[in-house]
Amino acid sequence: MQLLQLLISRISQGCILGLVALGFVLIYKATETVNFAQGELMMLGASIAWLLADAVHWNVLAACAAAIVLMALGGLLFERLLLRPILGQPAFAPLLVTIGFGYFARGAVTMLPALGTETHALALPGAGQTLRLGDLVIGVEHLVIVAATLALCTALYLFFRYTRIGIAMQAVSQNQLAATYVGIPVQRLIGLVWALSAAVAAVAGILLAPFTFVHANMGLVVGLKAFPAAVVGGFGSVPGALCGGLVIGVVESLSGFYLPEGVKDVAAFVVVLVVLIVRPEGLFGERLRKKV
Repeated sequence: MQLLQLLISRISQGCILGLVALGFVLIYKATETVNFAQGELMMLGASIAWLLADAVHWNVLAACAAAIVLMALGGLLFERLLLRPILGQPAFAPLLVTIGFGYFARGAVTMLPALGTETHALALPGAGQTLRLGDLVIGVEHLVIVAATLALCTALYLFFRYTRIGIAMQAVSQNQLAATYVGIPVQRLIGLVWALSAAVAAVAGILLAPFTFVHANMGLVVGLKAFPAAVVGGFGSVPGALCGGLVIGVVESLSGFYLPEGVKDVAAFVVVLVVLIVRPEGLFGERLRKKV
């Protein structure tokens, strides 16, 4: 029973990692760029939601919805103003831009008088409430995270499967040159992918806020753990991102409970090493072969 209680509590954390890993995957599939600022985008989304709810006194749900929309616009501007001008540069150039933006975002948040270096609580509906199923005690916020993750992943699946924009995005991720030849506006769609990734990160930050509170470094550790989750699931697989997050979350939970202190901090990276040795393309990645 104790093991089941532990797994239930960590599945929700795995969902958060999966959502952040999903942002990594969306950007990589469209641009072959690794966005190391994904954790900071998550932090910015949670910070905006807290500012609107606490400092401006908006309804918390309206504040969260506005934060998601503002982060989507921010992701669009980030791609347009910072990344598009360096097209054609070596592959490490956009990588360094995302790393630099992460440092800038954390520093900028700490300079805001309302936020600073303190931690802040975002009071979401259901936070602190519990459900009892026999001997199991389940936090309502855990159920909200799982339900929101499933709903978001289902919406993204339907979007990519049945909408013209979603299908066009898949074409861009497969071959940008071929997509350009058939008349798909590649640059515009890449901007939309960045907007979608930032919105997903904002959702993850808002869902995580009741557990870690809102502060400038809340996305740093999560981003570092979400990257292994994306690798484990397969860097080109959208379902793999969620599954990778669940794997990392469960492994961390079990290692922290059953193994010596300190193992939990490296468990995610040990899993990555094992997966790269056994299946380099990830659990759900496509095996690519090149004939010479």
